[in-house]
Amino acid sequence: MPEVKRYIPIVILVAVLLVGGCLLDTYQGYQPNETTSSPVQPSYFNGNTNSTFSSRPLTSTRAFSTETIIKNLNQTEAPTPSSNETEITSSVFFNESQNLTSLIINSWAYWLQNASSLVIAESGFDLIVMDYSRDGSDETAYSGEEIDLIKNAGVVPIAYISIGEAEDYRFYWKEEWKEKPPAWLGPENPNWEGNYAVKYWDDEWKEIMFEYFDRIIAQGFAGVYLDKVDEFEYWGENGYDENWTARKMIEFILEIANYTRSKAGEDFLIIPQNGEQLLEYDDGRLLKTISGWASEDVFYDGLKPSPWRDEKVPYLDTVVKAGKLVLVVDYVDDRSSSEENLVRILDFIEKAHEGATSPTGQWKTGSWTSS
Repeated sequence: MPEVKRYIPIVILVAVLLVGGCLLDTYQGYQPNETTSSPVQPSYFNGNTNSTFSSRPLTSTRAFSTETIIKNLNQTEAPTPSSNETEITSSVFFNESQNLTSLIINSWAYWLQNASSLVIAESGFDLIVMDYSRDGSDETAYSGEEIDLIKNAGVVPIAYISIGEAEDYRFYWKEEWKEKPPAWLGPENPNWEGNYAVKYWDDEWKEIMFEYFDRIIAQGFAGVYLDKVDEFEYWGENGYDENWTARKMIEFILEIANYTRSKAGEDFLIIPQNGEQLLEYDDGRLLKTISGWASEDVFYDGLKPSPWRDEKVPYLDTVVKAGKLVLVVDYVDDRSSSEENLVRILDFIEKAHEGATSPTGQWKTGSWTSS
């Protein structure tokens, strides 16, 4: 199983029509042998930056903020904060020049492991990015009733799926592939045990993915969150021309959009994660087709300044200007209550403000809690 990232992610929600952002337990992949703390219902944080924080288990999340976002939400009354909860900071970019669309997201959450449909339904968030399964296996896949519970509460459920790597804990994995891999299966990711590069343009891999999408659609999800889109860069450095691998990834995303929307309806959401440089190769169809874009490590690479900021921000700004949703996750909280940690998080928020390149937009910050 891939190793869980050890830094706590801070989320920026950069989008038109947005006035709030949030995150619950965000991490890539699973560690079923590790004890997972039971989540509690998220609630609003009061914006106090002078709080003292105690140590928390791995699955807890914590951050600091400079102000409350409650006043910016379309709600008349905020839920009462629960005691002994941890805090998450969000920054929001609101572009007033864009027209309203049918999708208005004021807040969102990102919860990949052991997510509770009941907690999500009662959370008050507008959108949730979650796995189709509690632990990544087919045996613990969410039922249609559980996804309906989320939707009936007014939360838009988006299913996480890796389209550029195969994961050895998924329903499609065959153990013999480790000894006799199919032609489309590449080497294991040295940073994520059990994740393998795939030649995503191969028809056999596409059939596996379409079966995966069938399951997601049957469960009732409203869209998909496509991870490992940046795999086109890996293959561009390993035997293939990047112009070709980029075009193949664009074609794959367009195929995914056509396939899923033909079955689930034209409103089915398509949100790639990372690989924003793909827009450099786009003839306009990709940007027109996607519902938004997600990106990690925009302003910080772990606890250090991100070397990719200047590369990423212009692409993400292009997405915003096209009237699309942009979700950004940076892993800047080291889980300590130190002054250094607070300074780094506040610096991240300031950089996020400076990163807004649309002159008609404004950045806002806010805090949320989860355990």
